[in-house]
Amino acid sequence: MLRYRAGSAAALVLLAAGYLLQVLGIAYPHASLVVVGALLGLLTDVLLPHGAQQVARELRRAQFIPPVRQLLRDALLLGGLGGLGVLHPAGAGALLPGAVLVCWLLHFSCQAVAAAVRDRRRLPVVTRNIDTSALRLSPAPPALFAQRATVRLTAVAALTTTGMSASAASGNPVWASVLAWGCCAGLLAGTAQLAGRLLPGRGVAGEEEALAWLDGWLAEYRPTVAMYFSGGTTSAYQANMWLSTLAELEGRPLIVLRERFMVQKIDATDVPIVCIPKVSHLMHLEHSTLKVLLHPANSGKTSQALRIPTLKHAFINHGESDKLSSCNPYAKAYDQVWVAGEAARERYRLAEVGVDDKDVVEVGRPQLTPVRHAGERAAGGGDERLTVLYAPTWEGFTDDPGNTSVLTAGENIVRVLLSDPKVRLLYKPHPMTGSIDPRAGAADRRIRALVLRAGAGQGCPQPDPEALAALEEATRVLEELTRADLRQHADEVERMLRQQAPAPGRARATAEAQRRWEEAYWAARPAGQHQVVDGPRPGLFSCFNEADVLVSDVSSVVSDYLSSEKPYAVVNTSGMDEDGFRRAFPTVRAATVLGPDGAGVPALLRTVRHPEEDALAAARAALKVRLLGPAEPPSLVRFDRAVQALAREAEARARHVREGGGPGAAQAGPDQAPVEALGADDRS
Repeated sequence: MLRYRAGSAAALVLLAAGYLLQVLGIAYPHASLVVVGALLGLLTDVLLPHGAQQVARELRRAQFIPPVRQLLRDALLLGGLGGLGVLHPAGAGALLPGAVLVCWLLHFSCQAVAAAVRDRRRLPVVTRNIDTSALRLSPAPPALFAQRATVRLTAVAALTTTGMSASAASGNPVWASVLAWGCCAGLLAGTAQLAGRLLPGRGVAGEEEALAWLDGWLAEYRPTVAMYFSGGTTSAYQANMWLSTLAELEGRPLIVLRERFMVQKIDATDVPIVCIPKVSHLMHLEHSTLKVLLHPANSGKTSQALRIPTLKHAFINHGESDKLSSCNPYAKAYDQVWVAGEAARERYRLAEVGVDDKDVVEVGRPQLTPVRHAGERAAGGGDERLTVLYAPTWEGFTDDPGNTSVLTAGENIVRVLLSDPKVRLLYKPHPMTGSIDPRAGAADRRIRALVLRAGAGQGCPQPDPEALAALEEATRVLEELTRADLRQHADEVERMLRQQAPAPGRARATAEAQRRWEEAYWAARPAGQHQVVDGPRPGLFSCFNEADVLVSDVSSVVSDYLSSEKPYAVVNTSGMDEDGFRRAFPTVRAATVLGPDGAGVPALLRTVRHPEEDALAAARAALKVRLLGPAEPPSLVRFDRAVQALAREAEARARHVREGGGPGAAQAGPDQAPVEALGADDRS
């Protein structure tokens, strides 16, 4: 913190010093004062966003933004040149202030034109995996003029400041004039190029045309089921876990998003993606063939989709646990709540949050197919070391005790595990750890440091060169399949242009490449080395398959891991005694319970090393069925049947409305159609 404050103070001092030297250069004309002041100020401004971001934010809040700072510098620089006698009444010097002024006018003109071009290219829908050639899409304009205003301003400022500094040092105004007028020419050319995109017939489709295209595409594609998702930048995993299931459903699946940035957050899939930011445009789904909307998460924009009367809505969640958040009262807003097994049904019944038991449908967890059963891997994986996966959950939005073990128990548990020379630790933190409570983020960083330091000191044998080469090749293949082939500064229109209908079977090939990459990844790790597993790859299920035992919190991670029937432990940081903890959280009933001090870890490891001492094996098998449902029929089959059944309900309701039924039918007079039966053009 002290170092940060010192850096911020230094940035402010340097910025102020630059202006002070320029003022002194005007009061006491001297080339060195003029030049050093201008260059010092410019250099500080360039480095400010990188070394003192808080200072940059505070200056922006005070409206002392980069253009204002540079404009002041230019004015002082011109004043300094005037004091040095460089701005002669006749010749190039007389035109220099005009050239600088024209530069600024062109910069702001470019800003205005760029804003107009961006607005023109902002479509009411954003798509992926869809042929959008009818929308007259085009590549994004040059980023320097269309998007990167600060970079453009800095480049022009660097050139003009260099020219004026050279003129101040030499007394010759030609240097400054040449560079200033050159900048004017460049800005004029860039602005003209942008303005050309505003001419009639040069832009992309307008709002009405784009919405008409959406209606036409929906009529042609005829979607039957869609996954609806809205969330923040770190929440895409909640939707991504359902992609494989959605792709395997009968009918024509669709993904409906609400945030523009989320289109690129969705993993590789062949399923068409449509992002509809405005709620008024979302209503176009009402007149499509879509019947069922699946919701993996609750969000503020969920209620907007629930208003569409032609759809049936099912809440499928993004994981089940014994936490209170798994029984959110919001669930009663949906037509049905789909859960994995009987345990979740009972959880809703006991929670009394308004969800009727008849609206709860058990569908299993179709995503768990990649998780291998305990019998498919010997403990230790053929090595003497046990692989322990520590995958704690995050702190959550509530202050419920025991939300995450990272805060109060994580470091203790990790130290105990690292003290066993025959343990290989994989630490996979939740991607949202620390997003609500900074203390959790700090604890996570300390745990990472412990694991990395221990791993570096193990001296594990390095993998064979063949394994490293195999990983490199697997990475190349996977990146080739998942690479969007987009320019760095491509806008959403250009991304739509490049990400049209995929080649058939791309998603299946990507899944196979992902599987091969994960195999190569684990083979290329130093044998037995402790590791922090961060980022989307390797995935959680891959870590499940690599582990002999799991240590986690009360979370959906435990439920999913149970599909393997391998031993697991749950950390009790709730303050309850062990019996109360087991009664309160059914997923713990087949687990070893660990206290915050990690004292139970050695006993846990012993039962894994000696399966004959594992007294919880039968309990895990029974709990698996209770949590995840029966093995037959397969979960995907049950899930698809639930989709078809809900679609039939939606169709029956629509037919009832068309035939004059519905809530308004009884009140409608003989010459008055019920409101539900009216078309969109008849409604006020």
